[in-house]
Amino acid sequence: MRPSLLGDLEIFRIIAAEGSFTRAAKRLGVTQSALSQTLKRLEEDIGIRLLARTTRSVSPTHAGARLLTKLSPALDELTNEIELLASLRDEPIGTVRVSAGKHAADTILWPALSSLIRQHPGIDVEVSVENDFVDLIAGRFDAGIRLGERLENDMVALPIGLQMRVAVVAAPSYLSQHGTPKQPSELSQHACISFRNRSGELSPWDFEKDGRSLTVKPGRGPIFNDSDLMVAAAAEGYGVAYILEDIVSRQIASGALVRVLEEWCEPFAGYYLYYPSRRQQTSAFTHFKNALRDVVSLS
Repeated sequence: MRPSLLGDLEIFRIIAAEGSFTRAAKRLGVTQSALSQTLKRLEEDIGIRLLARTTRSVSPTHAGARLLTKLSPALDELTNEIELLASLRDEPIGTVRVSAGKHAADTILWPALSSLIRQHPGIDVEVSVENDFVDLIAGRFDAGIRLGERLENDMVALPIGLQMRVAVVAAPSYLSQHGTPKQPSELSQHACISFRNRSGELSPWDFEKDGRSLTVKPGRGPIFNDSDLMVAAAAEGYGVAYILEDIVSRQIASGALVRVLEEWCEPFAGYYLYYPSRRQQTSAFTHFKNALRDVVSLS
């Protein structure tokens, strides 16, 4: 197909639609002679007459009408696609791959991504939910979301979450049977519901009060790697759980779980977005960061 054929077909369609070389020439801003030469070249290429001409009008031949039934939808679709691409030329495109723990993914990441995907359809997102720390370089991630104390020194870290607190909770039935711990050290004598990460480590039970920090070894009890199961076990009276307070806020409000040692659970820094300092940021990644900041500002 010669390069100018597509343009000639569009001119043929316009002449047929206007039913006149005069009106078509005026619409296109060219001379009637130029249109006649273009149509003649097109008919010679195809080898068949496309328009029947009279002194008063122009109308498609049978072959011309048949061609128009296929040509018009195809040209319209092509035009629409070109206009769409033109409208997106200033839109960010690309893929953003993010690693986050389940809590961060549910409370911060997904609200940001929901807005990002809706506003910028050219951005593709991929999320890996892992509660353990992830090597971004090895995993080919653009960024991760974790708590600040677990970040590596060669990472850029941006705070994206409000302060957080831990809640130590148990069911009323458990506390009535086993008593209420008054000091963190007493937890070693209680059944404690713990979290084990994929590397095999149990999450530490850290406490702080009036500038005094301590880590206690919880008593023996059920161990999970899922916060929902931890909450369910605590509500059933199987022990004391150490968990982020917003995960159990509904159960505390309903009385299904009772909070203990609250004075030992001081607020701490929330989540950080971290990413390699040497990696060049794409437009898609910049929009992703802005979406996270918007979510936090509305919290």
